[in-house]
Amino acid sequence: MKQPFMLLLASLTLLSCASNRVQEQKIAAATVELGEVYLNQGNFTAALKALLDAEKVLPNDPYLHNDLGVAYMGKERFELAEHHFKKAVTLKPDYIPARNNLGTAYLKQKKYDKAIECYKQFSTDLLYSTPHFAFSNMGWAYLGKNNQPLARKYFSKALNLKPDFINAVHGLATSYIQSGNARKAEAIIEKTLKKRPNASVLHADLARAYEALNQSSQARAAWERVLLFAPEATPLALEAESKLNN
Repeated sequence: MKQPFMLLLASLTLLSCASNRVQEQKIAAATVELGEVYLNQGNFTAALKALLDAEKVLPNDPYLHNDLGVAYMGKERFELAEHHFKKAVTLKPDYIPARNNLGTAYLKQKKYDKAIECYKQFSTDLLYSTPHFAFSNMGWAYLGKNNQPLARKYFSKALNLKPDFINAVHGLATSYIQSGNARKAEAIIEKTLKKRPNASVLHADLARAYEALNQSSQARAAWERVLLFAPEATPLALEAESKLNN
């Protein structure tokens, strides 16, 4: 009689463990959702705490590792962000948002060649719905390498796909200003501002172009528009305040 009893006890134990495991996974999934809410709010510290708790139960979830990478990016811990984006891509090789984020982590660390290699891997993927992000980011990587012709090539490719993509307009204008062609930058910026008049970063680019052209009154007016549209205490707003005070 002992053997059937022991088998029954073992079965009940297994069922109990399985039930506990399912419950843990449900709690972890809810914790991930909470972490993503914090991410969307820009509360990276709270997001990181929630996501690290969830990782203890879901260590092989690629989406969770991507979220962790985003949280570390927000904390400016780019080497840790890189680690989690790599883990996400290893677990799910076709996870393109994580690959894009990995490239951005490389960019932040000035690992430009690695960033370019990362973006090239998926920029021509026909299933990737937003290749202008990859092309623009490749432009920034080449800008970091001071390769102005290739930087402008990829910014232009991004703009061919999405003409008012601010990240690419900002990059292209920056490249022209750095190359001594501020007049060309001015034309590109003003064309985009007609559609996106609240783009504070483009008003800052326009101010820099005017400064390069020694047009101080126009530069001052552009910096004033930066203050009008940029959120308070952001680096761009602080730069505008400094320029105007000087």
